[in-house]
Amino acid sequence: MPPLHVIVLAAGKGKRMRSDLPKVLHRLAGRPLLAHVVDTVRALDAAAIHIVHGHEGDQVRACFDDPALRWVEQPEQLGTGHAVMQAMPGIPDDATVLILCGDVPLVSLETLRCVTAPAADNKVGLVTAVLDDPGGLGRILRDGTGGVAGIVEDKDADDEQRAIKEINTGIIAAPAAMLRGWLGELRNDNNQGEYYLPDIIATAASAGVEVETVSPLSPDETMGVNDHLELSRLERIYQQRQSDALMRNGVMLYDPARLDVRGRVDAGRGVSIDVNVILEGQVRLGDRVSIGSNCVLKDVEIGADTQILPNCIIESAFVGAHCRLGPYARIRPGTRLDESVHIGNFVEVKATTVGAGSKANHLTYLGDTQIGRGVNVGAGTITCNYDGASKHRTIIEDGAFIGSGVEFVAPVKVHAGATIGAGSTISKDAPRDRLTVTRGKQVTLKRWKRPGKG
Repeated sequence: MPPLHVIVLAAGKGKRMRSDLPKVLHRLAGRPLLAHVVDTVRALDAAAIHIVHGHEGDQVRACFDDPALRWVEQPEQLGTGHAVMQAMPGIPDDATVLILCGDVPLVSLETLRCVTAPAADNKVGLVTAVLDDPGGLGRILRDGTGGVAGIVEDKDADDEQRAIKEINTGIIAAPAAMLRGWLGELRNDNNQGEYYLPDIIATAASAGVEVETVSPLSPDETMGVNDHLELSRLERIYQQRQSDALMRNGVMLYDPARLDVRGRVDAGRGVSIDVNVILEGQVRLGDRVSIGSNCVLKDVEIGADTQILPNCIIESAFVGAHCRLGPYARIRPGTRLDESVHIGNFVEVKATTVGAGSKANHLTYLGDTQIGRGVNVGAGTITCNYDGASKHRTIIEDGAFIGSGVEFVAPVKVHAGATIGAGSTISKDAPRDRLTVTRGKQVTLKRWKRPGKG
């Protein structure tokens, strides 16, 4: 088999997006459009992936930290044919070339494999689709035998040609040596002064080279993005696919239309997810995990039988089995909760380890803290971990009991079994199995009167 070289066209400005952001960097499911295309192409095991960039090219390149990608600049945007010309010097004549667009994010691996197969046999592969409303798109022209004779752009088509429903998707595969010759014959004598890649199809057909068309598994695969309306439609299609896949794998979704997956989700048996949940990055859900409404989970692992109540945010954390979180809990990066931990309403935990069976149920901040097993943290507890220059750790050992309204001025250690009285400010280590209290004397001023107005 000849080596496969892939050219991804990503130089367009995307004027209709009305944004300073390059079109291919607009996000679908939380990731740039171009990232979806590149991920699919990587699975082809191509010899090289050439990305043609132009508008804000440095910004596009900065989003992809991958030395395997070959970046090709198109200084002037003179059409799709001109874009492909820029990449061809880096492609050998014995290669198969696959050309696709960086703003068509849903194309499947199966479709790309099908369209490259004819090119390995000295043919041209062309992905086409039949649409009920093909307005604005190039139409496929066929000869009397049904073979592809060329492509006519919508603006150049006559009424008979506009009635054709089969359209060009822009995905083409061809032998490199042939493609190089056909590109050399392109002309820009048109209203736009551009070199149109689709014109090579008529040149190939005239030379007696068979153009073999491939239909995508779904028309959605070939949908591109020209404005935010089209981007939003693709987002809904993508999210419906994710919801369908989760439900086929046994996940119960209260409303599939109100879940957003912006990464990869691995879910065990009996998982349930309520409405308006966002799952980002790498999310692993153990058996029988339940997620309440309006939660955001990013790069997390949740153990079996854990219950996440509504309105929780969990990021870059590990949550063990049989835990209960929320409502309104925030678990920040670097946190590890062992099994049977309870983190309640309006509790924030950051860079903290909480041992098995420990609880912080109300209105608490735990930052840069190590908490042992079986610890009770009362309402309104704060670890004062930042001195304005550095972070310091609080250590609370097994079995400690922390009363309400306690402030720990780190670095500080509470030894096993210690009890901290409510309202204390602890700046020195608290001894094992003793009650530690710091309070000022309560005073009542008998002659004091509350100030009045006027």
